Amino acid sequence: MKQYVITGIGTEVGKTVVSAIVSEALKATYWKPVQAGELENTDSKKIERLTSNVRVLPEAFKLNEPMSPHAAAEIDRVEITLDSFILPSVESNLVIEGAGGILVPINMEGLLYADVFSHWNLPVIIVSRHYLGSINHSLMTAEVLKTRGIKIAGWIFVGEETNSSESIILKVTGLPMIARIPLVDEVTKEFIAEQASKIASKL
Repeated sequence: MKQYVITGIGTEVGKTVVSAIVSEALKATYWKPVQAGELENTDSKKIERLTSNVRVLPEAFKLNEPMSPHAAAEIDRVEITLDSFILPSVESNLVIEGAGGILVPINMEGLLYADVFSHWNLPVIIVSRHYLGSINHSLMTAEVLKTRGIKIAGWIFVGEETNSSESIILKVTGLPMIARIPLVDEVTKEFIAEQASKIASKL
């Protein structure tokens, strides 16, 4: 069985779309432990709409405010600890989606997503999208994961090819590129299936 954590170099980089594609490619079980805000249209609901061969698990925490989990949990008076993040027992491939970046805090005591990833000891796929500053964010993400001893499966780049950025990220980190996912005006189930078929052999 293959198990991956999907993280991004920041917010709005295409992490949920990539999670849908990877989950569909692996016919996996998908789990997003913490959803903060957008409870009427959660990432889990998006995955359900966009995939055909994916089982979606309920979130461990659904927080009302669209903000960093540590702040949203405090407003909702919800206690989140490292012990809250028990890996689900599934008889299939597993894809877990984080939120924001790896140093996003989950509680007021300073628990970070990187702490949870280290606790799980699963390989991480990093999603990177090109923008001014994305090289720095990409390299920092990889550096933090490596420093903590977290295995990195590789990169998935979102958007048009930007060789000057991608080549230096790959060279400095020494990590493989798994795939590039194009930007489209509308993400459909057909688009997810098409991209999933292209990357299935690389996972």
